Amino acid sequence: MEDQSTNNRRRFIRNASLGTLAAISIPEIVSAALAAAPIAKRVNIEKDDIILFQGDSITDAGRGNRDARLANNTGALGNGYAFMAASQLLLKNPDKNLQIYNKGVSGNKVYQLADRWDADTLAIKPTVLSIHIGVNDYWHTLNGSYKGTIDNYIADYKKLLDRTKAALPNVKLIICEPFGVLDVRAVTKDWYPTFDLFKKAAKDIAAEYNAPFVPYQAAFDKAITLAPPSYWTGDGVHPSIAGAALMAETWLKAVKG
Repeated sequence: MEDQSTNNRRRFIRNASLGTLAAISIPEIVSAALAAAPIAKRVNIEKDDIILFQGDSITDAGRGNRDARLANNTGALGNGYAFMAASQLLLKNPDKNLQIYNKGVSGNKVYQLADRWDADTLAIKPTVLSIHIGVNDYWHTLNGSYKGTIDNYIADYKKLLDRTKAALPNVKLIICEPFGVLDVRAVTKDWYPTFDLFKKAAKDIAAEYNAPFVPYQAAFDKAITLAPPSYWTGDGVHPSIAGAALMAETWLKAVKG
């Protein structure tokens, strides 16, 4: 049986030979990804919203000024999807006085978000809170550095959201899908089917908490018909510049419609 990575390469070559690449656009890829995972609810970005991106290294993306509380700051927002999404929100809403923060920390799993939640989330009092977490909750089990299970992920995530809603009852939550792009270094067929459980859990949690769900896996799965997997990510987990832009556009469409 052919593995998924072989299928990915053959699909890309076939599409290129058929001349379909020129017919595909990033907006169409994003629309197709959203159609594959319909969004039950979207978030209205309102005047004076405080928007916080939380997560691991994918959100962190090299941000500086880590100990400072800086809104709309180039260094503090990093150089990934959070910065790109923030730039579009600020560009298109100059009249709304938006305050946008990034507090992602490389290597984090859900329980590590919880350890810093008071200072890095609740103290900021976000009105819009976007969370992208889960890849490390699985990835770090592969080298034995973490013993958590899918049950830990679900329980820790729900406990964190319950704590957040208790402190910030009106916060607008956004749940982002953890993803892995096959055929690029770290992500192999051995990730599956176990990693699928983490993606499903994030989607189920979004539904349970009536939050928009950002379908990153579907976006990357469709993007590899436009360019090879290595174009979108260097290791299957961390996005390239193009991958971060794809994430930002998917986030903006999933959140705002």
